[in-house]
This record gives sequence, C-alpha cells and structure tokens, in this order.
Amino acid sequence: MEIEIATLLALATIALLAGFFDAIAGGGGLVTLPALFIAGVDPLAAMATNKFQASSASVSAVLAFARKRMIDWRAGWPMAVLSFAGGVAGALSISLLDRGVLEVSAPVLLIAVAAYFALCPKLGERERKQRLTTLCFTLVVAPAIGFYDGIFGPGTGSFFMVAFTLLLGQHLMQAICSSKLLNASCNLGALSVFAFGGAIIWPLALAMALCAIIGAQLGARCALYFGPRLVKPLLITVCCLMALKLLLDNGHPVGEWLRQY
Repeated sequence: MEIEIATLLALATIALLAGFFDAIAGGGGLVTLPALFIAGVDPLAAMATNKFQASSASVSAVLAFARKRMIDWRAGWPMAVLSFAGGVAGALSISLLDRGVLEVSAPVLLIAVAAYFALCPKLGERERKQRLTTLCFTLVVAPAIGFYDGIFGPGTGSFFMVAFTLLLGQHLMQAICSSKLLNASCNLGALSVFAFGGAIIWPLALAMALCAIIGAQLGARCALYFGPRLVKPLLITVCCLMALKLLLDNGHPVGEWLRQY
C-alpha cells in the first residue's frame, strides 16, 4: 500500500502526540488506530502498524525511566516475561474470541479506574497496603492484562497502573514506571505475532515510531518532573475520554443514549 507524503506526515504528528500522552497516562492507541483507519489503511495492517509504533514508544519510555533508575528490574523482569507471553497469546486469539464482551466491559472498567484515582486524594504521595503477593501478581495479573492488550488493547497502561497501586501498594510514580515496563512487554509480544504475519506497513510504521519515541521521551520527562500533580488529572481525563470513545464507537447502549444528546 502506497502512503502519500501528506498522510504520512499527518499520521507521524499524531503518533508524536499519542506517544507523549501514552508515556504519562496510556491511551495513545485510541488516537493513532482510528487515525490509521481514517487514512484508509487496511484494518489488519493498521493494527499491526499501530502496534509497532506503540511498542517503540513504550520501550522508549521505559528507557527514559531506566536512565533515572526508576525501574525495579529485579522484581519487574519476571512480570515482563509473563506480560510478553500474555500479549502473544492475546494476538493469536484475536480471531478465536468474541470481542463483544471486551467492547462492552472495557468502558466500565476505565470509568472505574478514573473513579479510583479521583476518589483517592492521597494517592501517589505514599505507598499503600499490599493486597496481593508479588508471585500471584506475576503469575496471574501480568499475563491477564497482557492478554487483554494483545486481543484488544485500549486502556492497558491504565489497568496496569491501577493494578500496581491497588494490589501491590506502589505509589503513583513507581506504578507508572512498573506499568510502562509491562506495557512495553505485552506490546512487543503482540507485535511479534503481527510481524510474523507480514502485515506491517514499514515506511509508515517507522515514521510513526520515530515520532512516537520523541513524544514518549517528552512525556516521560514531564511525568518525572511534575509527578502526581500532572499524572493524576491526566490519567483521570484520559480514562474518561477512552471510555467515552469506546462507548460511542462500539454500539454500547450507553453510547447510543449519549448520541441522542
């Protein structure tokens, strides 16, 4: 498929903005994937190309946090491995599972995530009580959310973030860094399946990836500099916008009601 220069530049610019917000609060894919569809890219090629640029951005964000020694590699690498495996399994299962359940439940979960962060005024200032063992989180939660990313995707970073804060008791900045590591891992897992299928449009994917990396670096730096006072409101806003978009796009009854107003 040939991509016009103007279209490529427009999509690359969108990827830069998506990479910036994704590094802080997640949700970049809900900007870039519809943009690829609007540009007339085949759905499978759009998903594969989008996963490549998303993987590039998330890996770039991980490197930015790692340079500041914000990544706990000792505890994180087993989770990352199983998150990668979950992403692979999810991507392989796209044609086997009914996505309707995910399309209906994802907006509800995203609203719950937004409410959780909005109603916890002290969230991010200190660590909280750990409710799940690290082993259980590694064996169950990490691959489960990774699977969700491979088969569907919207809100994966936000789900990882609330899992780290609610279940492992991490403070917000620690949860951002941990969730970005696992998000990058499941992105790469799903990408490996798409790449093997040969569906990626490489010129477009490389251009978008380069801009997404720049955006992710800027977003990671903003997150480190401003901390919870930037992350919390942005995370709540992104979750609500993602939920609203999913409600409107997927024929959800609530979305149909909203369209009338």
